[in-house]
Amino acid sequence: MTKPAITFPLLFTLVITFINISRSASNVFNVVSFGAKPEGVTDSTAAFLKAWQGACGSAASATVVVPKGTFLLKAITFGGPCKSKITFQVSGTVVAPADYRAFGNSGYWILFNKVSKMSLVGGTFDARANGFWSCRKSGQNCPPGVRSISFNSAKDVIISGVKSMNSQVTHMTLNGCNNVVVRNVRLVAPGNSPNTDGFHVQFSTGVTFTGSTVQTGDDCVAIGPGTRNFLITKLACGPGHGVSIGSLAKDLKEDGVENVTVSSSVFTGTQNGVRIKSWARPSTGFVRNVFFQNLIMKNVQNPIIIDQNYCPSHQGCPTERSGVKISGVTYKNIQGTSATQQAMKLVCSKSNPCTGIILQDIKLTYNKGAPATSYCFNAAGKSLGVIQPTSCLNR
Repeated sequence: MTKPAITFPLLFTLVITFINISRSASNVFNVVSFGAKPEGVTDSTAAFLKAWQGACGSAASATVVVPKGTFLLKAITFGGPCKSKITFQVSGTVVAPADYRAFGNSGYWILFNKVSKMSLVGGTFDARANGFWSCRKSGQNCPPGVRSISFNSAKDVIISGVKSMNSQVTHMTLNGCNNVVVRNVRLVAPGNSPNTDGFHVQFSTGVTFTGSTVQTGDDCVAIGPGTRNFLITKLACGPGHGVSIGSLAKDLKEDGVENVTVSSSVFTGTQNGVRIKSWARPSTGFVRNVFFQNLIMKNVQNPIIIDQNYCPSHQGCPTERSGVKISGVTYKNIQGTSATQQAMKLVCSKSNPCTGIILQDIKLTYNKGAPATSYCFNAAGKSLGVIQPTSCLNR
């Protein structure tokens, strides 16, 4: 039987396919190929950095691969800008040095700086912070602590399927970022771990945080100055301190927070539900156009709270008045149970009262049987629908 001849179109297709396969393979940078050891003991920092540099310098889309296994990583910066899109795909576990002093005063563990069109996908990141927490609790002279995963001056970023465990301080931070989607992440630390915020964002625009679970010792989500167009949805928060805008008014000249929505989320056993917090001192900051809606509170100590008299130890607040102006805040369809009788507390600034507060369809009950109560100070707005506890707003 005569073998069929290879026609030119078929030959051309085979050649193009081979080139594409070769190009694709050449754009995969496996950290093991650069010397990383998946046994959790050998320092793999240099290998990770080499893999990143290869991907960052690639003219075509590239992938950094962290395969199954455990990899020890010290403080590292993955710097940009890079030539093309990068996917950082983690299948294994990345662990920090067991000795918390190894970080010194760096302030970060894993930092992505000035990257764009990048995805961080999967993996577990364990900062192993038990020793650091013990130091903090003992009152010793300890380092300031490091954030586990940080993005500085990044844009067009996707963070998906990541698990961060046992952070020294904040699990995940965005600073000066634009157009970031964070989805299906788990941020986990014990409820008694000090200052372990889950997700912190500041000076950033166009951030979505969705479908995630945060169990930690401080704020599940902390929203700092300069945050705009931030959506939080489908969050499971607890233990922790809830979702907080602030603390604001740390500085006199401070950027504001606006266009924030927290929706379709559940708070379980948290210190707060949704909170706006500012220092009782002068500031140019503001909070406006905020929507807290479709939320469930389960045994939450302060389900709805504004605190503009924040001043630990009564130090650093010479005027005892917050300059932060809060306006246009809506609380809609918030239901559940309060662990304290005062389920709603809106304490606003003496010099800048809250305006445009809307309460709509609120049903919060005190879980010990007595009627829940509300308290307002310098807070004005309107109430719509059924409000329980009774609204205390000034009209």
